Amino acid sequence: MTPAQSPPTSPSPLYAAAGFFRLTVDQYHEMIRNNTLTTDDRVELLDGYLVNKLPQNTPHGSTVDRLTEDLNRVKPTGWRVRAQLPVTLSNSEPEPDAVLVRGYRRTYDLRHPTGTDFGILVEVADSSLALDRGPKANLYTRAGIPVYWIVNIPDRRVEVYTDPDPAANPPVYRTRTDYGTGDAVPVVLDGVAVATLPVADLIPVTAL
Repeated sequence: MTPAQSPPTSPSPLYAAAGFFRLTVDQYHEMIRNNTLTTDDRVELLDGYLVNKLPQNTPHGSTVDRLTEDLNRVKPTGWRVRAQLPVTLSNSEPEPDAVLVRGYRRTYDLRHPTGTDFGILVEVADSSLALDRGPKANLYTRAGIPVYWIVNIPDRRVEVYTDPDPAANPPVYRTRTDYGTGDAVPVVLDGVAVATLPVADLIPVTAL
């Protein structure tokens, strides 16, 4: 494993462009309730903007499948693994590839995870690497999510971002540590490593 610098946090040109109408989370929820947006609309709310979700290729899908299986195997009692489901932030509702959140079977019947629910949030990155390192990392830092993983398929590693500083301008994770295919990435919840996962088990065979 190797320490590395935090990701660039400059917003994409879309975020800086003028003339776009920004939605609140409540407005986004209302659009879902009245069927203005349906499951056929492949979008998520990022920083108030409706952003198209990228299609999944086979390595991405297989990685998400293994990741959720492994996290479910090692999660302690009182924690839930949710895959590609919404989480609610102050002005965003992304659908990360996996989250490890506090809760039980019925905890999220009436709401999405938010605030202090989060333990680890994970994005699997191939073509989405710039988005996951930049705008999404910025959102997750601002929300104070304590541990953010990027399973970086092209570079065959897991990037672990910790120690968020939401008050910085822009918000930033102070620490990044990279784990290669010869390493095991620690599963850290509330500052305690509860398990490790071999990175080689997460990276698709075609990328090894």
